[in-house]
Amino acid sequence: MVSAVIVAAGSSHRMGFDKLFAPLRGKPVVAHSVAAFEQTEEIGEIVLVTRAEQMRKLEELVENEGWKKVTKLVEGGAERHLSVWAGLQGVTGEASFVAIHDGARPLTTPALIRACLALARETGAACVAAPIPDTVKRASEAGMVRENVERAGLWAMQTPQIFSTPIILQAYAALIGAGEIVTDEVSAVQRIAVNIALLRNDDWNFKVTIPRDLELAEHVLASKRNH
Repeated sequence: MVSAVIVAAGSSHRMGFDKLFAPLRGKPVVAHSVAAFEQTEEIGEIVLVTRAEQMRKLEELVENEGWKKVTKLVEGGAERHLSVWAGLQGVTGEASFVAIHDGARPLTTPALIRACLALARETGAACVAAPIPDTVKRASEAGMVRENVERAGLWAMQTPQIFSTPIILQAYAALIGAGEIVTDEVSAVQRIAVNIALLRNDDWNFKVTIPRDLELAEHVLASKRNH
C-alpha cells in the first residue's frame, strides 16, 4: 500500500492571507491537493497534518468532500520537518511507500503522482522537480549582487516526494535525533546518503504562497477544464 502525508500545517496568516484555506475555484486550496491523492488509485490512505487551530475546519472539509482515504488528522509541529515527522507517525505499518506533499500545491495531478510513484518504485526515492531556467545570482544580506551561480544542474524541488517507507522513516528518525532542520524530505534523505531520482515536471505545480499565486492557479485550472 502507498500512504500519503499531506502537510497542511504551514505558518499562520501572511498579510491576512491563509494560503491553505484561500478559495480556489470554489474550494479551499488544500482541497485541490487532497483530491488529487484521493483520486489516485495507488494511494491507500491519506494522513493530513494541520495546525491545532485549523483542525476543526479541516475535519469539516473532509466530511463535506466525502474523502474516503483520509484516515487521520494529526497536529503538526512548529517547523515543517516536525509536521512531517508527526504525519509519518500516523502512517499504517502496511505502507510500503510514503508520498509527502505540500497542501499548498493545488495543481498536482493523479498522473504526476503516479509517475513519481513509478520512479520511486524503481529507485526507492523520487521527487518531482523542475530545472531552473532563470539566471541565478548570489546576493548580500543588503540585496546587492555578489556573484554568479552556474544554473546548469540546478533544479527546483517540488512535491510529491515519494520514498520507500524504511528510507523515509530512517531519514527522519536520524534527523529528529540530531535536532537538525530541513525544508524538504529530499534534504532529510540526503543526510543518510540515499540517492534520490528526480522526475522532471514541465507542467504547473507551484506552491501558493502569496495572493497573486491564486490568480495564476485560477487561470491554470480554468485552462485545463477547457481542454
